[in-house]
Formats: sequence, structure tokens, C-alpha cells
Amino acid sequence: MTVAPRPVAGPREGRVAMAITHERNSIRPAEGAPLPGVIGSGPAMRDVSRTTRQVSPSRACVLIVGETGTGKELIARAVHDLSPRASGPYIRVNCGALTESLLESELFGHVKGSFTGAVDNRTGRFEAAHTGTIFLDEINSTSPKLQVKLLRVLQEGEFERVGDTRTVKVDTRIVAATNRDLLGEIDAGRFREDLYYRLNVVPIYLPPLRERRDDISVLVEFFLRRFADQNRREMRRVHPDAMRLLRDHDWPGNVRELQNYVERAVILGDGPELAVEHLPPQLRGESPPRPIRSRGGDPASLTAELVRQGIRAAGPGASDLHGRIVGQVERELIEQVLQACERVQIKAAARLGINRNTLHKKLAEFRIDDNGDGAPVAPPADEEAD
Repeated sequence: MTVAPRPVAGPREGRVAMAITHERNSIRPAEGAPLPGVIGSGPAMRDVSRTTRQVSPSRACVLIVGETGTGKELIARAVHDLSPRASGPYIRVNCGALTESLLESELFGHVKGSFTGAVDNRTGRFEAAHTGTIFLDEINSTSPKLQVKLLRVLQEGEFERVGDTRTVKVDTRIVAATNRDLLGEIDAGRFREDLYYRLNVVPIYLPPLRERRDDISVLVEFFLRRFADQNRREMRRVHPDAMRLLRDHDWPGNVRELQNYVERAVILGDGPELAVEHLPPQLRGESPPRPIRSRGGDPASLTAELVRQGIRAAGPGASDLHGRIVGQVERELIEQVLQACERVQIKAAARLGINRNTLHKKLAEFRIDDNGDGAPVAPPADEEAD
């Protein structure tokens, strides 16, 4: 089945793609792919497609949750294109790219003289999206002040421009996206709970690429055709060993990372086939795994990523995974708590929730001393009787 996607607005996520092109009639999605501009037919993406199709005809707010690079804007655009508002405007705003004052003006507009540099009246994005859809990317980046105004728009469909007292009424559907755990942001006091529940009428979870590995081969082939055409190269197929490495990679950068690697291979490679030597060193196992970067995710997600990388680094023949992974985490925890407690073991034990004798045994096991130099320690006199 051939699908003719609409061009994607925005220079960042529009370049990503689960698989989309700026030329119409050029995508050939995987068989059965139900959303325009999207490639992926595994169980996870079928769930995404099903929910997207179900919610699109409604007026409900949609909250798209997923890691950076998974293609959240493609789903937002599909919600618009499959809705009765498809003939109306589709407006995208990256809430994380602007300061609070600039974002407020961008969203709601301003009147002449309302602040330095406001030399004329300006219509905001909400007004521009009247009768259509506004996509608020990185909604977690908004300030408490803006969150109050967003809540009012959601509840009442009205707002005032910056520096104005006249109320503006709009009929705009809101689709928001975040790469953060908003419940965690609520607990930290950075996001309003009432706004979260207003936005989260229909959540759509967009899985990372490592959770839908069955889609990797078709994505690779799609990007290979695209970049070979763009760069007038002969590379049109992938060697099985190269495809195996691509399927086994964890893809912390998701589809954007995959797209970049394929483009690099096409540009720097030669011949008709993408081979192992055309892939970057980290995929070929010639450089250590990159350290885990905090993306602001919840501890469970970060722990899962740590374990995943630990297992991969150990290799398939390892039989000491518990010591490799759990022991390393336990040692790091003790080291950090000791440092925070100025290396006072009584305080550190209380902070860790273990008794002092247990802490001493752990210090000896991991060869951590009071000064943190890695030498073994003897138990303090008051601890020998514990």
C-alpha cells in the first residue's frame, strides 16, 4: 500500500522519522501500516496506530509520551490529518526552545508596547490554530505561570494576549508531547496536576526503537533508499552482518540515531551494499558503550537501561551478571552516601537503612576505606560488638 504523507512542519522532529519524506507519494510503508507517514507494523506500533485512529475523530486532548527521537510529531500530525480538523491549520510549538516570556508571547500573542521590542500587535499560535490543531512539544518545559494560562485555554477556550485585557476565544484542539515522566514532574512541584489530567485525556505511548526491533530492518531499508536517491549513490542493500548489528543496537537516540547512521553510511561508503565497515565503531564493538545519560526519566526506566547495557557489555557468555551489575550499583550507592555524610559511617548506615556492622562488611567487601582510597578497613571498636 502506498501512502501520500503531508509534509511535516518543524526542522527538528520533522527530519526524524519513523519514516516520512517531504516528497508526496514517496513512502511505501510496511504492509498493514495504518497511519500515513509511519513505518512500523509490530505489536507496539499497531497499538499506537489503533489508539491514534480511535482518538483522531474526537475533540479530546491527546498526550504523546516517548523518548526523544521516537517521532512524536508524526503521531501528532496523524491525529490532525485523520480528524475533522484536517482542513484547518496545524501549528507546532517547541515549548523547550524559548524562554518563558518569549513562549508566552509566541503562544498567546501580544499588543504593541506590552514589553520592550513589542513594536506591533502580534497574533499568537493559539489564534493561528483556530479551527485546527496546535501541537505543544516538550510541554514539560513550560513554567508554572504558563501552565495556568494553558489550563484556562483547555477549560474555557479563552485567553488574553500579553499586555491586553481583551479576552480572545478560540476553537483549537491541543495535542501535547513530553519525553519526561510528568507524574514525577508533579511530585517535584514542576508541573501542575490539574493541567496533567486535562492534557492526559487520551495518552499515546510511543515505544523506543529498542522495544520494536522488528521494525528496524524496514526502517533501514527505507532510509537507505531515501539517502541513496538524495546523494546519487548505488548503495541499495544491507549485508546480513550489518543488519544484525543494527538490530542488536540499543538505539539510545531512537529513530533519529538510526537515520543518521544510515545517512552517514551512504555518504561515506561505496559500492552497492551497506557493510559492517560502514557502521560507526560503537556498533562494531570497537569502542566502549557510551555512558547512560540522564534524560529526566523515572528511576525504573534508568535502572532498566543500566541493566540492559550491563548485560550487553558482559557478553552472552557471562555467568557473573549479579556481581557485575548489582555489585557495581551497590558500591556506587555506598560511595555516594558516604561522601554525602562526610564519610561518617554511623550517618551513612542510617541513611542507607542498614546497621553499622553490615556497612562495615560492605566497606571491606568493596575495599572502600574512610578516605575513599580503596584500601581495606578494620572495624571500629564500637562495631565489633554489633
